[in-house]
Formats: sequence, C-alpha cells, structure tokens
Amino acid sequence: MSPRIATIEALTQAEFAPFGDVIEAGGGARHFPINNGTTERYHDLAKVEVDGAGRAIISIFRAQPRTLPFAITLLERHPLGSQAFMPLNGRPYLVAVAARGKTFGADDVRVFLARGDQGVNYAAGVWHHPLLALGEVGDFLVVDRGGPGANCDERSLAQALTIPPLT
Repeated sequence: MSPRIATIEALTQAEFAPFGDVIEAGGGARHFPINNGTTERYHDLAKVEVDGAGRAIISIFRAQPRTLPFAITLLERHPLGSQAFMPLNGRPYLVAVAARGKTFGADDVRVFLARGDQGVNYAAGVWHHPLLALGEVGDFLVVDRGGPGANCDERSLAQALTIPPLT
C-alpha cells in the first residue's frame, strides 16, 4: 500500500472550526482598546475546556523542527480538556488533525499551514499530531489541562500520511 500524500491547507477559522479555534489578532476577532488606549485587547479567542477534576495550566513547549517530506504515523488526543498552542518565535508551523471519534484513517487527517502569528486550540477529544515546527526549533506557549486522570490517548494510523515539501 503506497503512502497517502497530504494536501496542505491555509489555516482559517472557517476550515478549522470542526477541530477547535484559530487564535489570532485578526479583524474578525472582537477587540477593543484598554489601558487608556495604549493596548488593543483581542478578546475571548479560544474556549479553554477542562473537566471538573482538572485546572487550566500554562506551559512552554520547545519543539524540534520536522523535515519535509514527513510521514504521519500516529495522532493523539486529550479527552479531558482542550489544548492551545501559540507560537512564540513567529515562524510558520504545520497542524495535522482528525475529528473526534474512536477511529480515523489517513484520509481523515487534514493538514494546515499556520502562520507564525496564528495559534490553534484543539477542542477536547480532537485527534492531532504532536507539534510540527518547521525550519528551526520552535517555542510555543501552551494552555491545557493539568490534574488527575488519563488525558492523552495515542493511535497509530493503519496507513501513513506523507506531508510533502512546501512549495
């Protein structure tokens, strides 16, 4: 069986909505001036989900860069809470996701190219690939769930999905 080749899509709120939120200070976001007009607040950009036993935590993840082409062979999900990633280095990165559910295959995985000023918030239970930094080591501010309980499931793909080089 030959590997499937991913189509890389631009990351937009409309296309990413089934998987969570796009975090960006864009014109579509509710925003308003604060601090006597010295700061513009882009308000309520993502829904942070945590179950009753957990709490929201903030971390920094340092991701090693991936070389393209790259084969996706597994995805993970966090059933007890959402997980948000905001790049701190201003560089683009890739996002690979599949809808909530117990089963998925290579044909169900969507791959998005995120700009360096866009973050993502995976809704609870959405399958996703671990960080896919491009070019250089990438630091990401992460907001997710801390607390008791098993909050990370991993599943292998029966058939790999290859992300081709960017054109």
